[in-house]
Amino acid sequence: MEILLGIATETWNLLREMAPYLLLGFAVAGLLHVLIPADWIERHLSGSRFGNLVKAALFGVPLPLCSCGVIPVAAHLQKSGASRGSVVSFLVSTPTTGVDSILATYSLLGPLFALFRPIAAFVSGITAGGLTALWGERESRAGVPRGEMCTTCGTESHEGQPWLQKLHAGARYAFYDLVADVGRWILIGVVAGGLIAFLVPSAWIETYLGRAWLAYPLMLLIATPMYVCATGSIPIAAALVMKGMTPGAGLIFLIAGPATNTATLAFVGGKLGRRTLILYLTTIVALAFGFGLLFDGLWTLLGRDPGLLTGGMRMLPEPVKTLSAVVLLGLIVVGLWPKKSSVEEVKGMGLQLKVPDMTCGHCKAHIQSALLALQGVKEVRVDLKSKLVEVEGPVPRDLVVQAIRQAGYSVEEA
Repeated sequence: MEILLGIATETWNLLREMAPYLLLGFAVAGLLHVLIPADWIERHLSGSRFGNLVKAALFGVPLPLCSCGVIPVAAHLQKSGASRGSVVSFLVSTPTTGVDSILATYSLLGPLFALFRPIAAFVSGITAGGLTALWGERESRAGVPRGEMCTTCGTESHEGQPWLQKLHAGARYAFYDLVADVGRWILIGVVAGGLIAFLVPSAWIETYLGRAWLAYPLMLLIATPMYVCATGSIPIAAALVMKGMTPGAGLIFLIAGPATNTATLAFVGGKLGRRTLILYLTTIVALAFGFGLLFDGLWTLLGRDPGLLTGGMRMLPEPVKTLSAVVLLGLIVVGLWPKKSSVEEVKGMGLQLKVPDMTCGHCKAHIQSALLALQGVKEVRVDLKSKLVEVEGPVPRDLVVQAIRQAGYSVEEA
């Protein structure tokens, strides 16, 4: 019981640390959904061209999103048509740094760290994205695995809509559709992180970081599954460096810590594929090690000046963390709650049509909304599994077909 309580406590604490940034990430994804058309994303971030990978990395470096806050935005980019390579480039470059963490790094760890972090983030992003484009799983149109691409999600135009309507559409997409899409992977990652946090003693970690030849692999081993944001990782690295840990090992922690954690790894493996996960993790580990060596070499070349490594950072209030965790957990539960059985939804009492390119809950809501706007329609029932739409009411079949096609979907006989 004591072990279970300890694991549950660590899991809850981890969720509290992650939740504010995850909610921020979902909010950013919602804004992108209504402000940036999916065809723009597909035009600039689809395919495996080197320029697209560079754009994805440049897009991600300044964004103030952590390794968990980036998950919803990456999910949005994937659903909107970005290639797997571009998504990975964005996933790697974004959480490692940001405008806020660059300034915080300079204030606490000095100019050398502040310079190296964004450079490392950019290089790691385009390298991981390039390797994924070359050797990742085969992709279907726009880089999204076959069967996961929604042809209309995120593509409907919000141009000209009132701002309130835009905000409502973005909020629904961010806090319902995307949460339902990635919530399971977040929960898996949080529980795994809680297990690691409880079972691996911190005293053991601190004991073996004084020796450079041990510090590098140990920092990689610690940072890879651990949740820590780009800004939150700074005081940890600073404290360890001030106690005598080699600065290169501190940089490894600043790179690998924010770029990886159990939640992110679960998302990459679950949504982008096992081979992509291996490339993602291998690239981050290899480049973090390389940049650590380069950093220590440069610092030695500059005379090991302590002034290059020196510049309290305020953390989020505890009530904010707790409230965010409760809200996030509630959203995940709602998103993952079993929906009504498809057998009950389509009853065989009205006009039935097959919509083959209907793939998700957002498609269902979009079609229902379009059909309920027709005069004479009393009820619309949708079965996602069999891709059947049933319309009840005195409305001509041609009008129903026309409404579905105008909503962006094709129609076949049931």
